[in-house]
Amino acid sequence: MNDITDPYTIEPGVPSVEVFRRLRTDAGLSDRSPRAAALALPNTWFGVLLRHRGEPIGMGRIIGDGGTAFQIVDICVHPDHQGRGLGRRIMAALTEELERRAPSSAYVSLIADGPAKFLYEKFGFTETSASGSVGMARVMAGPVS
Repeated sequence: MNDITDPYTIEPGVPSVEVFRRLRTDAGLSDRSPRAAALALPNTWFGVLLRHRGEPIGMGRIIGDGGTAFQIVDICVHPDHQGRGLGRRIMAALTEELERRAPSSAYVSLIADGPAKFLYEKFGFTETSASGSVGMARVMAGPVS
């Protein structure tokens, strides 16, 4: 619930391609092509938009198969609004939805950039090292967008 004097609101939803790209780049994340964003956004399992006086200034999404595997992605807040606990609000909304709808055996992962790991630890995330597992990633150099 949002306080009536609070200029920030968080609501379920997924941004448009243009807003998605702006939010990412404003927050210092890498840009995504319009084509890639247009393909990805409709496949969001759950997303939230953070608004300041109606203007989108942050977001977060959960992607996955809806049963066994989920990944938290695109957590970002515009630099002018950082340091106010807004990333925590985004994570709280995403975590609440996972706890409400995801099966108890689901595996939820994310990639923590820099000090963001301390935020994610507050929501129960730990560095993976069980059974010699390590996180791995690959960025595709696929078709030109």
